[in-house]
Amino acid sequence: MSATDSSGHIAAVRAFNRFYTRKLGVLDQHLAKSPYSLSEARVLYELAHRDELAAKEIGSELGLDPGYLSRIVQSFEESGLITRKPLAADRRQFRLSLTAKGRQAFAKLNKASQDDVADMLAPLSNDDSRRLTDAMATIEHLLEPARERAPFLLRSHRVGDMGWVTSRQGIAYAEEYGWDISYEALVAEICAQFIKAYDPAREQCWIAEVDGEPVGSVFLVKASDKVAKLRLLAVEKKARGLGVGRALVEQCIRAAREKGYAKMTLWTQSCLLTARGIYRQTGFRKVAEEKHHSFGVDLVGETWEMEL
Repeated sequence: MSATDSSGHIAAVRAFNRFYTRKLGVLDQHLAKSPYSLSEARVLYELAHRDELAAKEIGSELGLDPGYLSRIVQSFEESGLITRKPLAADRRQFRLSLTAKGRQAFAKLNKASQDDVADMLAPLSNDDSRRLTDAMATIEHLLEPARERAPFLLRSHRVGDMGWVTSRQGIAYAEEYGWDISYEALVAEICAQFIKAYDPAREQCWIAEVDGEPVGSVFLVKASDKVAKLRLLAVEKKARGLGVGRALVEQCIRAAREKGYAKMTLWTQSCLLTARGIYRQTGFRKVAEEKHHSFGVDLVGETWEMEL
């Protein structure tokens, strides 16, 4: 890269940084109306999305001074927002968890933040909103240190993705489990209904990509005002072992919480061992099962749920 090119790129990045900082200032104005600083809000966010984090982990990930973080933790504990218990391996360290009061506080703060972002995105079309979030994902992926960079990225759906999901899932389940073409028809129906009734405030689809090639998908759809449904989780064979499946499920869980759902549900089959393992690891529990004959084979269908 020439000195001229380098200088131009630096100027462009600095200009974007000034622009984005200005936008962040607008989005964070609501914090002045709450009892929490920006740092306190970030700590609440981490605790709301990850169970029983060690205080040291939060400080490291958020880049907070240990003394400052200690004061935040003490304030949260005195306010009844968190509980803390010593680690068995090192009783000087504590694992932190939000109380019911803490989750209520986060939900109120999160709703205000979500409303601010929704207002910012309101003038944009669905296509422009997807372009914006895809560009954000690209920036994050390119600037993340190579040693920490995930070998895949998640993006929102776009034109052509529903056809890919239908085709790949039909082929994959036929090859791996012997399911007939009626399963492909079901996937096509689900995808068509998702597009026809798509509500971006309550629903979303994520496509996992490796080097620009789709390798996985999952859908978050509205079952009711309080219940979200996870559907059509799938990962291509060549991408298994990278953590794609778990990342897709965790993204669904985070989004369901942010969109205000109280519960998540899903329907799977007992033979889908890898998917069932992911559901269990991420906090779902099996609540019902039933034998049935579908897609040309005998199956045991399972319903799994998670309180959010």
